[in-house]
Amino acid sequence: MDDDILQLDSVTKVYGRTRAVDGSSLRIRRGEVFTLLGPSGCGKTTTLRMVAGLERLDGGRIVYKGQTVADPAKRLFVPPHKRNMGMVFQSYAIWPHMTVMENVAFPLRLRGLKGSEVRERVGKVLELVGMSAMIDRPAPLLSGGQQQRVAICRAVVYEPDLLLLDEPFSNLDAKLRNQMRVEVKLLQRRLGITVLFVTHDQIEALTLSDRIAVMSEGHVEQVGSPAEMYDNPATPFVRDFLGQTVVLKGRLAPGSDGRVGFSMADGEAKGTVIYSKKHSLKEVNEGAEAFLSIRPEDIVVRQVQDQVQGENVLPGKIEALLFVGDRYEARVLLPDGASILLHLNRTGGWKEDQPVQLVMSAERTQVWPG
Repeated sequence: MDDDILQLDSVTKVYGRTRAVDGSSLRIRRGEVFTLLGPSGCGKTTTLRMVAGLERLDGGRIVYKGQTVADPAKRLFVPPHKRNMGMVFQSYAIWPHMTVMENVAFPLRLRGLKGSEVRERVGKVLELVGMSAMIDRPAPLLSGGQQQRVAICRAVVYEPDLLLLDEPFSNLDAKLRNQMRVEVKLLQRRLGITVLFVTHDQIEALTLSDRIAVMSEGHVEQVGSPAEMYDNPATPFVRDFLGQTVVLKGRLAPGSDGRVGFSMADGEAKGTVIYSKKHSLKEVNEGAEAFLSIRPEDIVVRQVQDQVQGENVLPGKIEALLFVGDRYEARVLLPDGASILLHLNRTGGWKEDQPVQLVMSAERTQVWPG
């Protein structure tokens, strides 16, 4: 498509007997933040390095700005310095013997720019991240967050068409990570640059991305917007990896009005039935083992005296209650003996051993094959 800046077709990378990336295909659009998300060893960084030209493909091809830059079948490989991509490494790779000015100016000098033009372009990009006053500061005197800003400036100062970010926040403390996520998003909007971002952190992926590709064992499990991925996971891996999920085990039960019934054992003959309108079942076979999933924030917890009536009400009991400041974390025991972790508001007057009712909307649940 015309709006695709980067195209990966059945890209494969093999190390010995390990297929680090196994036939992955992706499309990255101009001007978006596209994130490769997954656990360690899933192939996301290897994919990024193949895009950058730091790793050679063993199969498939990469097309960048309409031109093929890697295709082993045709013995085609465009080296990194000819791809016009910027990259920020996990370690930042700031040169300690240089000042901020010298670090950021380095790629410009490699391209033959000199004098006032270099200082003008460096000054503009440092201003975007609030570091104009530090232009002559030696690199060893920079904090972790300042080093990261310098690394980003160095990667965008020569106006690349694509910015590659490899776990750029992993070396920062939690407060600074939150701050830098906002700064990177604002910088990307100001520059209008396309970003390919690699992370294992789901919060980073959800807050920064226009679209996300979740990877597992070298494969792309699902691609979509953060909301699509969170609300409608396509596979159990995506469901369990992205965000917190309550997963209950039971059996399929008779449904009505096009809904799927899910039966939880509760010591009674027929159990408690929860109905779902969203499901990932190809066939609905009554009595078959199945799993029900729902996000914790979509479960409304009521005290028993509230007398909740209607469908999709599951009884439970608070086993343990932990006060964490803005809320309680409660471990709730279910009728079948399983326990789930839920968040409760701090004003509810909750107590341990207190019976509760869990209200689950059919619109917010999914039923999966057992």
